Amino acid sequence: MRSMPASPLPLLAPSTFYLFVIFLLPLLCCPLAANGGGAPPPMASSPAAAAASTAVGDLASSNGSVAAPPAAAAPAPFVLTVEAEETHQHLRRQIIIAVVLASIAGVMIVLAVLFACIAWRRYRRAPDDFKDTQSTDTQRIALVPILNRFNSFKATKKGLVAMMEYASLEAATGNFSESNVLGVGGFGCMYKASFDGGFVAAVKRLGCDGQEYEKEFENELDLLQRIQHSNIVSLVGFCIHQENRFIVYELMVNGSLETQLHGPSHGSALSWHIRMKIALDTARGLEYLHEHCNPPIIHRDLKSSNILLDSDFNAKISDFGLAVTSGNRSKGNLKLSGTLGYVAPEYLLDGKLTEKSDVYAFGVVLLELLLGRRPVEKMAPSQCQSIVTWPCPS
Repeated sequence: MRSMPASPLPLLAPSTFYLFVIFLLPLLCCPLAANGGGAPPPMASSPAAAAASTAVGDLASSNGSVAAPPAAAAPAPFVLTVEAEETHQHLRRQIIIAVVLASIAGVMIVLAVLFACIAWRRYRRAPDDFKDTQSTDTQRIALVPILNRFNSFKATKKGLVAMMEYASLEAATGNFSESNVLGVGGFGCMYKASFDGGFVAAVKRLGCDGQEYEKEFENELDLLQRIQHSNIVSLVGFCIHQENRFIVYELMVNGSLETQLHGPSHGSALSWHIRMKIALDTARGLEYLHEHCNPPIIHRDLKSSNILLDSDFNAKISDFGLAVTSGNRSKGNLKLSGTLGYVAPEYLLDGKLTEKSDVYAFGVVLLELLLGRRPVEKMAPSQCQSIVTWPCPS
């Protein structure tokens, strides 16, 4: 008997194929989700999907050709909730750590900027101070070869200050002739000294009676050896002869501000620009004494006669005989000193001495520059008027 050809497998109807796809796709997605593939968890099966799955299973069993893959177990919802909560807490911790680190970094940046600004301001001021010190050092060093030519220049020095012989000073001042007198102050007389070789200086001869002159001499030498600034007069040398004491300074060609304002010229050589320059130079000198010296120095006798002018009208503060440092300014240690018209009221009343006392005297000097008047003027035989009252409203 001729065998009949085997009949082909029966084709699935379209509706059966769609049911098969609906059942198969969730099964394919479940392993991906279980392996961390990032797919969402399978949806809960509906009654229609369950019926379709049963129909497809029955059809596969009847035909014996298609075997449905085993359904994967869906992950428990509680496990997913715990994992999500842990992920959320971990993310929140990372955000908090990032915010804290960013805040610390911001504070560090702000502090770095502040320190940089402070350092920059100090750096900008440093060159001026260095320039002033360097110019003064250069000037003093330049004097050494000149003084070396004098017989008065001994090997004994204190820093760059020369200890000079009395005979040399006597010859340079013409035996302290009155024709060489530059000015007379409360503690002595100033002379012009012309040494051999064309070197010209100013010599102050202090009085020889009492301990006050000796104290002023030692105080001025001690301070001027340590002060180096372009607006402070330079010390050249000193001399001790019997009871006499001499201090040698650089010569200031245009004399004192008092001579320029109240002398024969009555300030005719002082233009507005020069007066402003003198005021600024004096302010810089005071700033150096109060802010840059350690310990700070209070001049105590700032006035127009103690502001000297060189050939270019650069102002320099002089006469440090009454100056004190901050550690020696208590009321019990100091005697009330100063010049009438320049002394601060609080210093007169209770002897309280501060840097403001110098600032008050500087204000009086400014009024002299502006008004051209003396600090105290005699209005009548028994009446005087202070220059401080001029700006006050009547």
